[in-house]
Amino acid sequence: MRGIMKTALVLILLCTAFFSGVAANRYFIGKNPGATQTNAQSAAEEPGLMRVAGGQGTEGPVVRRFNEYVQAIGKASPSVVFIGVTQVRIYANPLFNDPFFRQFFPPYVQEFQSMGSGVIVTASGHIITNYHVIENASRIEVHCQSGATYEAKGVGSDPFTDLAVIKIEGKGLPAITMCPNDSIYIGEWTAAIGNPFGGLIDDNKPTVTVGVVSAMGRQFTRESGIGTKYKDMIQTDAAINPGNSGGALINCLGELIGINTFIFTQDGGNVGIGFAIPVGRVQKTLKEIIKYGKIRSFNTGISVQNINEVIAQSMGLKDVRGVIINGVEKKSLGARAGLATGDIITQVDRYKVFDTASIQEIFNQYLPGDTATVFFVRNRKEKQARLAIEATE
Repeated sequence: MRGIMKTALVLILLCTAFFSGVAANRYFIGKNPGATQTNAQSAAEEPGLMRVAGGQGTEGPVVRRFNEYVQAIGKASPSVVFIGVTQVRIYANPLFNDPFFRQFFPPYVQEFQSMGSGVIVTASGHIITNYHVIENASRIEVHCQSGATYEAKGVGSDPFTDLAVIKIEGKGLPAITMCPNDSIYIGEWTAAIGNPFGGLIDDNKPTVTVGVVSAMGRQFTRESGIGTKYKDMIQTDAAINPGNSGGALINCLGELIGINTFIFTQDGGNVGIGFAIPVGRVQKTLKEIIKYGKIRSFNTGISVQNINEVIAQSMGLKDVRGVIINGVEKKSLGARAGLATGDIITQVDRYKVFDTASIQEIFNQYLPGDTATVFFVRNRKEKQARLAIEATE
């Protein structure tokens, strides 16, 4: 009897060891701790999985190729569309300015084709893109990843920030998710999605390039040749090529963080320095245009002039940078902010003011509902005022 019990105990121990060994060979796959795999063959059969060699003939861990990055791109890609544009330009012979020759050399109209990308931002068909993509358009065609083609109409645009909204007629369209304004980080992974080939490829699927957010808040000097209207831009090393303008810059969650706009290059090719309009500005512009059909105008009620050497010396200024207020309308935005004639404006928010042209460019970036902090000098003392921007219509 005792021998039988001893034999049974040994069998129990052997069974326990065997099943414990099987359990030890199980491993978690991906981010779901409930998913397990028992052998390399079944792991290979699951899509997006592969085994990494462990060296010395040993088998390494299984890795998931269908990872969060791939899922983010798959989530955002259907929202990115190809935009084909027929643009119209009017050309006039220099002799048209002469009253006598005008009848012999009338202006002529020429149509040409251009292209770009756009991002579906509402399920009802609103699409955000760059203004320069649809500028002077007589016809706009939108080609979706699903294969559907639509004729679009312009809703409104903001040339000062290079954004525009167009509309196609549809329901349940794949609108992209927008990232909250302040949650973009330098160094975070990003992808640029657009249509650099346009009609050269026989499908409507966008192209994806990847990189990181290289910098935030980029501005450009007049000497850069880029233009001072581009402010607070996102810089990325994800390749942005011709045709990508108006496309999406996304994060690892598939959220829109910017609208791809241009690259910095000396030979026309991508060198890893691209720029996108940040989503915060995109959201403000989109809201304004959808609600009002345009960007409403505003008037600060402040008139300014450049500072010359005489003014600088008489007011004890170190240089001629900035502008001097030479008039403030009663009950205007400037008057309510406490600004007065003789104040010298040196900065608006974090934008330096150099002359009358630069302060105009700065205020072109604002929308009704924004608030600007104006830094100025009065009686040789630095002060600041909060200017609440309201529409004039």
